[in-house]
Amino acid sequence: MKFNFFHLMPYPDYDKLPHEWPVSTHGIDSTRIQALYNEYIDEMVDAENYGFDWVGCNEHHFSPYGLMSNPNLIAGALARQTSKAKIAIVGNLLPLLNPVRVAEEYAMIDVMSGGRLVAGFLRGIPHEYIAYNIPPSESRSRLREATELIIKCWTEDEPFGWEGEHYQFPAISIWPKPIQKPHPRILMSASNAESAEFVAKMRAIMGITLIQDLSIAKAAVENFKKTARSYGWEPTPDDILVGQQICIADTDEEARHHMAAAQTYFHQTLMRPQRSAQQLVLGQSRYYTEADAGENFQKRLATLRGRTVEEQIEAGSIICGSPQSVIRQIKRLRQELDCGLLNLTIKVGNMPGSVVRRGMELFRDRVAPEVAGL
Repeated sequence: MKFNFFHLMPYPDYDKLPHEWPVSTHGIDSTRIQALYNEYIDEMVDAENYGFDWVGCNEHHFSPYGLMSNPNLIAGALARQTSKAKIAIVGNLLPLLNPVRVAEEYAMIDVMSGGRLVAGFLRGIPHEYIAYNIPPSESRSRLREATELIIKCWTEDEPFGWEGEHYQFPAISIWPKPIQKPHPRILMSASNAESAEFVAKMRAIMGITLIQDLSIAKAAVENFKKTARSYGWEPTPDDILVGQQICIADTDEEARHHMAAAQTYFHQTLMRPQRSAQQLVLGQSRYYTEADAGENFQKRLATLRGRTVEEQIEAGSIICGSPQSVIRQIKRLRQELDCGLLNLTIKVGNMPGSVVRRGMELFRDRVAPEVAGL
């Protein structure tokens, strides 16, 4: 198995309960955020020496949920300060962005890192379309067209023009091209049938997060595999990535204590404005094309929010405990979901930096040696 040290770069000091999105920055000191950037980048750089195969980040907007409006800036810093780990951007929100610019920046990161980029192409959270004034109903068609355009940018040596539904460019020839040929590996979300169809068609890595329970996740994986076979290829564990919040401590009791406190901040502070904004968007747009998909998404969030840490562990929604407990939980995920990639969020909510660092140490010394060969 391979493991991604994934970082949301949350703001951990918000002392109110935000009810509206976008979230006000009144009273927020940017010098404090400068210190957080330094702390978080140091954790990500060090991760490759703590047994992690990938180091990952992603994109969010207008709230303390994440301080990474442009993960490519963070990836550029990682490219210079790491030498072994894959740099996994999970990922750029393609429908919100200029795809040619994404192609250029991703190519730069791949070259700067010596060919270590994993290129995430995601739709994003529904309300972020309001942030960038993009119709949510266009999210899928924009994602598909942007993906095709970026691949052509990476693989076509001669200048070309593009006349599509959403994007028009008279002449394109990006410099440089990626080191990886024909192009860096692409990672996309495949949590439902419509997403799985496109991910399978592109032969991309399937990503799945917000696991309500293992049976639902297993059904999504099986659907992806079935769809991939219809396109003439058989996914391996290296084609399946599962995202999990994780806390590793010296004892089960300590880990559960830290996770419970961190998740309280995560759900009550960081996710609160996200939920209200999503309700607004879901009621007014066609972000979800499958019947009841938006309502099911909200129910899944509510289920995760309402469970105790112990119930989440039992359901397979999180990884939490002593090294031996964590090893058992990882083996369970590997067996049940046939996944070869775990996307691990150690900095959950306002989890103290000392707890994050201790978890990294325990992963290196006691967990990784037992699970890397699975």
